[in-house]
Amino acid sequence: MNTPSGPAAAAPAPTPTPAPPVVRPVGSRGLLVELATAEQTEALHAELLRRRADGTLPPVREIVPGARTVLLDEFATSGAARRLAAQLPGWQVPPLTGNSAEAVEIPVRYDGPDLADVAALWGVAPHEVARRHAATEFRVAFCGFAPGFGYLTGLAERYHVPRRATPRTKVPAGAVGLAGGYTGVYPRSSPGGWQLIGTAPETVLWDTDRTPAALLAPGTRVRFVPLDAPGGAFGCTPAGAPADTTADPGLGRDGSRSAQERS
Repeated sequence: MNTPSGPAAAAPAPTPTPAPPVVRPVGSRGLLVELATAEQTEALHAELLRRRADGTLPPVREIVPGARTVLLDEFATSGAARRLAAQLPGWQVPPLTGNSAEAVEIPVRYDGPDLADVAALWGVAPHEVARRHAATEFRVAFCGFAPGFGYLTGLAERYHVPRRATPRTKVPAGAVGLAGGYTGVYPRSSPGGWQLIGTAPETVLWDTDRTPAALLAPGTRVRFVPLDAPGGAFGCTPAGAPADTTADPGLGRDGSRSAQERS
């Protein structure tokens, strides 16, 4: 029997194994879990919430995610904290999946002063930035910087942008900005260095008369809904402007048409 000649097909490269989490004590009844990636952090936070809801997590008062950490604070006993610290590195944490909860919709007018700069970085027209951003489903990874400010993930890596070289001394409340892989909406006027692509004039992110006061919490799904505005599609392109013809293989969670911190 003849065998095929020629070099054997190369085997696919193995998927790298994620680094295990590092668990550090915080006082006698707290733990800080350090993770290698933002994706691992979001997945662990979701798993902790699932286990707490199922009653399989030791009682703990606070579960607070960060960019690459999750803080578990105030276990009922120091022994419970120590036992979880020993067990947690061996957990099999499933990848983050879609959240069935209803998404928070934030009306936005894509009229930000940095929209053209972001369009240049993306290699598309300004109205295409608006279209792709609005087509993306976001998730609140963590909160911080100011009360009500959520760090939203969802944009594909090719759409990540640097912060401004020179931060603004005053960013208005409701400004929608990009920085790195995050999208955020400023809940109040403050200094900031994010690339501003729009304005959310109808959304109150922090209201002490509301329960809870914060509109966004870690794990919340978010969608940006374009507001009609004079000036064209998404309120950022003059009427009659030519459509963007940039090849784009695809619309999915990352806003492309294919099936796919500091402020």
